Amino acid sequence: MSNPAEAKRALEARLQEFVGTETGPPTTGPDLVNEAMIRHWAEAMEDRNPIYTDAAAAKESVHGGIVAPPTMMQAWILGGMAMAQPPTGDEPRDEQNNLHAILTENGYPSVVATNCEQEYHRYLKPGDEVQATTVIESISDQKATALGTGYFINTRTEFSVDGEAVGWMKFRVLKFTPNEAPAAASDDGGGGPMSQAPRRLRPTLGHDNKWWWDGLEEGKFLIQKCSACGVQRHPPRPMCGECQSIEWGSVESTMKGAVHSYVVIHHPPVPGYDYPLVCALIDLDEGIRFVSNVIDCAPGDVHVGMKVEGRIEQVDDEMKLPLFRAVK
Repeated sequence: MSNPAEAKRALEARLQEFVGTETGPPTTGPDLVNEAMIRHWAEAMEDRNPIYTDAAAAKESVHGGIVAPPTMMQAWILGGMAMAQPPTGDEPRDEQNNLHAILTENGYPSVVATNCEQEYHRYLKPGDEVQATTVIESISDQKATALGTGYFINTRTEFSVDGEAVGWMKFRVLKFTPNEAPAAASDDGGGGPMSQAPRRLRPTLGHDNKWWWDGLEEGKFLIQKCSACGVQRHPPRPMCGECQSIEWGSVESTMKGAVHSYVVIHHPPVPGYDYPLVCALIDLDEGIRFVSNVIDCAPGDVHVGMKVEGRIEQVDDEMKLPLFRAVK
């Protein structure tokens, strides 16, 4: 179809055929809700609520026994490593994959998650078998964004146990054509216009976190510390999770620690970032965990437990970030 406007209308009409359709048959969680996975989640999230891990305390609660953190709802139906394997052709239909394939074929190859909203009707308990049904709820008109031009896809997943609704989740992604990276700035002295290189995504600054970013500008990695009980915490927040005090100060980190876990990101290519990108959860010596990048190290050499040391560095013309390197 030679007319771009007609091609766009035809594509959008085809996309709207997916709206209201289920992505496939209901998904049943590969495992029943169980205490082992609950414990692992609580440890990873440092959630010390006893109703999740302490059987005696949970029995005395209104729940009468151990329950799962509500935010685990989606975890019970995820497919694990099998999700990363190439399709064999025997899988049940997946209209969401078909939708993404059509957009890819039409020049929108990249995808990025933009929003997630969840609601919980009741706590899940060990022994529950979770089922989920996902519907493609809406597809936007073509939108121009900072990342590129594309379409927002909204899905709604309903979670149930034995036919009882236990919660839902709305998830939005942008399927898009990335903006072209600006040409490198000219240094030929000719006085021509200077092109600005793409920059990393900017933080949202507010009353509760601006002080931390101001500290980075001064070359300090600050850790919030409760003035009442002394517990250190990150990210910054207005109230202590241990004693609920709203009085706090800060201490400066040595930026020494070890890799707790990590992922290596290859796709989608977001302007302003170099790939492959190692994103690591760092256990700092002061006792908090911090998400950052491990640089100047081959991704294959990064490993859990690797000793690292950070330094505040200028990542573009306006922003400084703590970045970490392996201790040699």
